[in-house]
Amino acid sequence: MIGSARFRTHACADVVDARDERVRVSGWVHRRRDHGGGVFIDLRDRSGLLQLVFHPDGEFADAHAAAGSLSPEDVICVEGQVVERSAATVNPALATGTVELRADRLEVLAEADPLPFSVEDESQEASEELRLTHRYLDIRRAKRLGALELRARVVRAMRRVLDDEGFLDVETPVLTRSSPEGARDFLVPSRMQQGSFYALPQSPQLFKQILMVGGIERYYQVVRCFRDEDLRADRQPEFTQLDIEASFVEPADIQDLVEAILRASFAEAGQTLPERFPAITYADAMRRFGTDRPDLRFGMEIQDWTTQASSSGFGVFEGAIGAGGVVRGLVVPQAGAAVSRKVGDELMAEARELGAKGLVWAAVEADGSLRSPVAKFLGSLAADFSAEPGDLIAMVADAEPVAQSVLGTLRTRFAERNGLIPEGVWAPVWVVDFPLVEWNDDEGRWEALHHPFTSPRSEDLARLEDDPAGVLSLAYDIVLNGLEIGGGSIRIHDRDVQRRVFSLIGLSDEEAEGKFGFLLEALKLGAPPHGGIALGLDRLVMLLAGERSIRDVIAFPKTATGADPLSGAPSPVDDAQLRDLGIAVRTPPAPANG
Repeated sequence: MIGSARFRTHACADVVDARDERVRVSGWVHRRRDHGGGVFIDLRDRSGLLQLVFHPDGEFADAHAAAGSLSPEDVICVEGQVVERSAATVNPALATGTVELRADRLEVLAEADPLPFSVEDESQEASEELRLTHRYLDIRRAKRLGALELRARVVRAMRRVLDDEGFLDVETPVLTRSSPEGARDFLVPSRMQQGSFYALPQSPQLFKQILMVGGIERYYQVVRCFRDEDLRADRQPEFTQLDIEASFVEPADIQDLVEAILRASFAEAGQTLPERFPAITYADAMRRFGTDRPDLRFGMEIQDWTTQASSSGFGVFEGAIGAGGVVRGLVVPQAGAAVSRKVGDELMAEARELGAKGLVWAAVEADGSLRSPVAKFLGSLAADFSAEPGDLIAMVADAEPVAQSVLGTLRTRFAERNGLIPEGVWAPVWVVDFPLVEWNDDEGRWEALHHPFTSPRSEDLARLEDDPAGVLSLAYDIVLNGLEIGGGSIRIHDRDVQRRVFSLIGLSDEEAEGKFGFLLEALKLGAPPHGGIALGLDRLVMLLAGERSIRDVIAFPKTATGADPLSGAPSPVDDAQLRDLGIAVRTPPAPANG
């Protein structure tokens, strides 16, 4: 192993194979126990824990005296004899639990002050702010260290698959030009060209396409990306993705590659994925699940009741349908008995918070009848929805996008509340056939659903200008248990098609040249058909580690406000630095009184 014999001959975990040998180990004091004159220390290094025993007599006396004053997280170097534990003292919970080190020499390499929180006891409550301020202590905890070790193994597995497939690891620039078509860019002022700015890349998208024009053919990179946007549990201002691009490929080629990468990654966590992943169209996903990120671990698909509702005599239904809307609903198995009038009112309020005008609920009774404030209008609803006694039916009457979105969110919430999501199940799915563009009401223009470099289907090119809403793209997302973990597409490699798409989303020829001229120039000099994908490494490892936030699988994450409590970033800089950059900071005006 790497390391000086001055400090160690073995890692803690390796001592189990050194019975009856004299060894030297180094690490942190994890736990100290004093029993019957003997001092027992659990020593921790990255490989695991090892029990040290210090006896008070003879040649062990000096080491025993020193051990008695050790504190948690002191760094020590210890020598001694590896001995077999007696049958009564074997610790099966410990990888090294069949041996211990009978220590006769102890050197304290560094003393630790009293800790702000316990490393040994991971159940001890510590705020996230405190843990991030002392992240080096948090990383010493087994769970956090385990997540980082898993992350390293996953990256190694990804690289192994890509290397075997002939992909080349190529770095792309971190300082590039601003292209604010998606999230806000992080800007970096130029000292040598004052008034101009670099941008930190939101992705290497254009550079990896340029690499395909350059003949690289198969590229990948584990790359840091940056987006100046509001944070969530699964978002950070800087994040890591596995970026892939290949030439002369079709969607199935990239999908097969990604499935192999994911199977190899999951194997590192002792998990198994199916040999083939199912696929669902975007339209089908929205219709059945109300989202393009469907969680297929459970059923509860959205069903249409518009035709029946149109003649129900219920004004809410008929009014929504008359305004061009729909009536859609879903069945929550065995959740009906718990829904009282009060709970029903709470469900209606929840639907309104999600954007609907309201919600209609009905519980199926033991005799098949419906219990609902509007039961007389619901007729054969239970039979139409194939609902069983004890089930709950929840319906929304609204514009189709609203009804689908609200029911999609409620579907997930109902499943979580009622324990309908099976544990230990992985349900990957490809979502395909996305629309190329969607209408932005606020800006009064079409915008790319993925990004403006995504290729339309060849059979839809003829109607790009006349029927943009009907044009489908060669985009594909990989979704796992309701979370998008990657998105990709076949790219536009024809310069004229790229110009047409730019024009469709409102970019004039001059604007397109100003922002993407280098890409357009490359596309006219022999660009091969190409496509790729980006997989979110942080989110993927979060799922594999069983965590709920990507902050728990990143070594040095930011808080929900984008701050780094460890280093104090972001922070002001001095006036001299600002003068070098030709920048002045404007103090925001004080809020008005009253």
